[in-house]
Amino acid sequence: MMDQKPMILSVNNIEVIYDHVILVLKGVSLAVSQGSIVALLGANGAGKSTTLKAVSKLLHSERGELTKGKISFQGRDTDNLRPPDLVKLGLIQVMEGRHCFEHLTIEENLLTGAYTRADGRRAIKESLDLVYHYFPKLSDRCNCLAGYTSGGEQQMTAVGRALMANPKLILLDEPSMGLAPMMVEEIFEIVKTLNEKEGVSVLLAEQNTNIALGYSSYGYILENGRVVMEGRSDELRNNEDIKEFYLGMAKEGTKKNFCDSKHYRRRKRWLA
Repeated sequence: MMDQKPMILSVNNIEVIYDHVILVLKGVSLAVSQGSIVALLGANGAGKSTTLKAVSKLLHSERGELTKGKISFQGRDTDNLRPPDLVKLGLIQVMEGRHCFEHLTIEENLLTGAYTRADGRRAIKESLDLVYHYFPKLSDRCNCLAGYTSGGEQQMTAVGRALMANPKLILLDEPSMGLAPMMVEEIFEIVKTLNEKEGVSVLLAEQNTNIALGYSSYGYILENGRVVMEGRSDELRNNEDIKEFYLGMAKEGTKKNFCDSKHYRRRKRWLA
C-alpha cells in the first residue's frame, strides 16, 4: 500500500495505441502521492516512456493516442488539457536523451524552462540562483554551449530547466542513460535533495532498477505494457523474483544466468 498522503497524480486503467494499430499500454494504473519519488521500472520497450508521455500529453507528437482510462493531476481530469496547460499547472517532463538546445549556452537552456512563467524577472532570477545552488557545475559552465558539455552536465541542465518551471511533479525519463556510475549517483542525490527540500514530487522511469529503488519510496514494474508488480521500494529490492530478473542475483547472492531462469510469478493487476 502507498502512504496516505494526497495523490498528486492518478493514472487509472489507461491504454495507448500507436498508429491506430499497435497496442502499447494495456490497463496501466499507478499513483504518485504528494512529495514522493515513485519508480516506474522495466526493460527497454516495456512502456515506461509511453506512460510518461501519456501523462504529459506528448503522445500525439509520435502518432500515439490514449484510447482508454483516465489521468488526473492534482485532482483535475487532464482529458481536455494541452501540454502547455500542464506545464503551467506544474507538471514537467524531462525527456529521455536530455534534448538540450546544443547551440544555446547552459544558462540560455535553463531560461527556456521559465518560458511559460508570468511572475517577473526577479522571480525567474531567484529560480536560476536556486538551480545553480543545486547544480554548482552548471554555474561554473553557464556560458558554455550545451552541445560542448558532457552527458552528465547536459542531464543536469535538463533537470535544472525543469526546475525553472516551478514544477510540482517532474516526470524523469531514464536519467541514468549513457552516464558513468558516479555521475548517475550524483544526479540522483540532487533529485533526492530537490524532493526533500523543495517538495517536488517525481515519477521516475528507469532501467537501472537498483538505483531507482534505492532513491524511491514506491515502485511499479512494467512488462509488455502491463503493470505486473508494485510495492514499497524496500520490499521490491528484497523480493527474490526482482533480485533474479532485474538485479541479476540468485538467492545465494551469486550472479544468475538468465537462460537458466524461470519466469517469475506475476501478480496481474490490470483489468479485463
